[in-house]
Amino acid sequence: MLSVERRINHHMINRHMNEHRRVSIPPEEPAGGFSDTAFSRIRDILCTRRNFDIASYKDKYIKRRISIRIRATRAATVDDYCDLLQRSEEELDLLVKGLTIHVSQFFRNRSTFEKLGTEVFPALFARLRAEGREHLTLWSAGCAGGEEPFTLALILAERFAKELEEFKVSIVATDIDDGILEAAQQGMYGHERLQEAPAHVLDRHFCRNGDKYCLSPAIRGMVEFRRGDLFDTGNHVESDLILCRNVLIYFERREQERILLGLSNALTQGGILILGKAETLVGELRRRFGTICPVERIYTKNRFSVY
Repeated sequence: MLSVERRINHHMINRHMNEHRRVSIPPEEPAGGFSDTAFSRIRDILCTRRNFDIASYKDKYIKRRISIRIRATRAATVDDYCDLLQRSEEELDLLVKGLTIHVSQFFRNRSTFEKLGTEVFPALFARLRAEGREHLTLWSAGCAGGEEPFTLALILAERFAKELEEFKVSIVATDIDDGILEAAQQGMYGHERLQEAPAHVLDRHFCRNGDKYCLSPAIRGMVEFRRGDLFDTGNHVESDLILCRNVLIYFERREQERILLGLSNALTQGGILILGKAETLVGELRRRFGTICPVERIYTKNRFSVY
């Protein structure tokens, strides 16, 4: 039986983690709700001063996230919050950070990464050999704090050392938030981000630094971080594999199709697309892909595959 002190600590930890993950809990709307005028004003401020367009996101999601900032600033109404947003660069940055979700973990949904390690990566390397190619490009789109692309690097380092000598492998990670990209490059994480990581991976590739875990320079050096907007197709990364997981769910269906079309165009023929467990192909995009694993949401472009 846990001691009182341990039970209190356990309760506080769980409470902290629940607050940290409160992405899906909708706060009450501010007094007066969101008028079309106020909502348009917030959109214009974000567009003109941060080049961030909220029109593509689901209104319900956006209003929920804005409500969090309104409550945090103790603004009485949405109009009052608009006035604050107009004059405060700091609040504008906090709002952008709140609108771009950055909650992830290493080896999140481990079964997906296991499939990558046992089937997808071996097949991709086999394809490179068959086609006489020397370069493999992997793209983590919407990379958040870097957990996903670093997980790719860890799998490659652990299981494919020979292939890393044989081929040039580029891992590109993009996100719209410059601040989160800067933090990701430091490779410092709390224990909550590493709960799914195998013990031997922690032992070999991380060192303890106070209450943080620091990823080894060798693994950090395998990933290139860039700012990237999923709607800016001109800067998409031509890739053999794209992970875009738990991103589409925040967008309206029409915008999901736009994003998927851009990703499809960035994939090589036979390239691999991996979506989140709650996401799927929509509209005409279904015709562009064959399914490798429906459970893990793994698809191959143009129904051309070596699997």
